[in-house]
Amino acid sequence: MKTVAAILVAPNTKLEVDEIDVPDLDVGQVLVKVGHSGICGKQVDEIIGKRPDPYLPHLLGHEAAGMVEGVGPGVRKVKPGDAVCLHWVKGTGIDSATPRFLRNGRPINAGQVTTFSRHTVVSENRVTPIGAGIATDVAALLGCALTTGMGIVTNNARLKPGQSIAVFGVGGVGINVVQGARLVNAHPIIAVDVDDRKLRRAEQFGATSAVNLLNEDPVSRLRELTQNKGVDVAVDTVGASSVRTSAYDVTADGGITVFAGVPRADERITIDSFPLHFGRTIVGSHGGDTKPDIDIPRYVALYRLGKLKLEEQITHTFPLLKINEAFAAMLDGSAGRIVLDMG
Repeated sequence: MKTVAAILVAPNTKLEVDEIDVPDLDVGQVLVKVGHSGICGKQVDEIIGKRPDPYLPHLLGHEAAGMVEGVGPGVRKVKPGDAVCLHWVKGTGIDSATPRFLRNGRPINAGQVTTFSRHTVVSENRVTPIGAGIATDVAALLGCALTTGMGIVTNNARLKPGQSIAVFGVGGVGINVVQGARLVNAHPIIAVDVDDRKLRRAEQFGATSAVNLLNEDPVSRLRELTQNKGVDVAVDTVGASSVRTSAYDVTADGGITVFAGVPRADERITIDSFPLHFGRTIVGSHGGDTKPDIDIPRYVALYRLGKLKLEEQITHTFPLLKINEAFAAMLDGSAGRIVLDMG
């Protein structure tokens, strides 16, 4: 069968939207008709060439929701007709071989999950059933943005009620760190960004204070907000060396700095290691250490109970054919979470 997909051919170029051939299903593979896909900062990193990419040309995307249309040999986790969330963090099930998509008879690389296409073939361990009744635009956020943000709070930082937290970068992941901090009754919850629109949005999700990096020194301001103690948890979702350093510098002795943003391949940071002797900790987050088969159903239940804000995160929806316009909106800072409608 054929489908339409967005293809990254070279860094710093527009994605090419074209028809591709979908391969027959191999062991452990699942055919999904994608309803909506989220756009993550990771895809921006790939497009701008933030780190070396040896797999070009290739498909993109790692968070989506849709319906299963077919399963390959050995698949037991889902069946045709199931509503599913697609995610990049490994869950249970077979870790299949990567599918072999073709464009004009030539291979197009893809990992165990890609989502910028109307149909996709993914590994069994990258799908989780979510039950009926959740719109696919909302459910797509469960694949990365929400799970990573919540996982940073509960798994990486192990944030407790009454502890303080600063979130550097309140985009798709950062806004969910804020939301997760609110759910565990952290205080204060300090949002740090360069965009006042994102800071105002963070306050709607639970931030108690907002700091604009362009207007004031974040280290001085955060120490002021915490009576010069620093924060119990500082989270970087940006990846820039200056931001990572600031996050570390505002962490209290005995506190935790969580690095979740992806740095450039050629960037390094320099820190004062002396506070490490007094219990300060640095943690690198890998998708919030999410366990999809356990965490996604929990978040679905919380959403159904009205405890999680998902619709409120989506500010723009673009059709697949306008994916380059979607990335432009993401890069200019005008958007919150953007989703692609594959319909």
